[in-house]
Amino acid sequence: MEQESNQVEDEVKPIAGIGTLVFGKWDASQVTCKDPGLAPYINLTTVGVPHTGGRHANAWFGKAKLSVVERYINKLMRTGPYTGKKQGAMKAFETALDIIAEKSGENPLQTFVDAICNGAPMEEITRIKFGAGSQPKAVDSSPSRRLDVALRNLAKGAQQGTHKSKRTLTSCIT
Repeated sequence: MEQESNQVEDEVKPIAGIGTLVFGKWDASQVTCKDPGLAPYINLTTVGVPHTGGRHANAWFGKAKLSVVERYINKLMRTGPYTGKKQGAMKAFETALDIIAEKSGENPLQTFVDAICNGAPMEEITRIKFGAGSQPKAVDSSPSRRLDVALRNLAKGAQQGTHKSKRTLTSCIT
């Protein structure tokens, strides 16, 4: 009996509900996260277009209710030609997902979630002061911060790939 209960706990559970299509194309119900710490914070549920208009901005842990697709698109709008242009950033990300689906032949949302899980740092360095001196100390990162840092690094890498280059944002995301 105990072995059966351990096997059930070790299984990876889907992130989104049944029948959820992101951009009306890809099924998010089959996407799984291998990292159990990040799984509750990776939300793939969406209503048609990932554009909520900051509805969860002032709520406690409101960003956990927001789709990671929309959060990534918001991170893409930081600097460069996509500053404040959400429709352009959404189009670039959707086209990048199309390219990933063509190249790999699998669900591009699974590839996106795997990239988030691989890019999320487990620990960070902080400074702790002892009297007049300070010393670097390794500390564990919370799951919500791990997700934030992973999305920020993925978006920053795509933006830096387009800087002073002929490459488009879509090709840098893929």
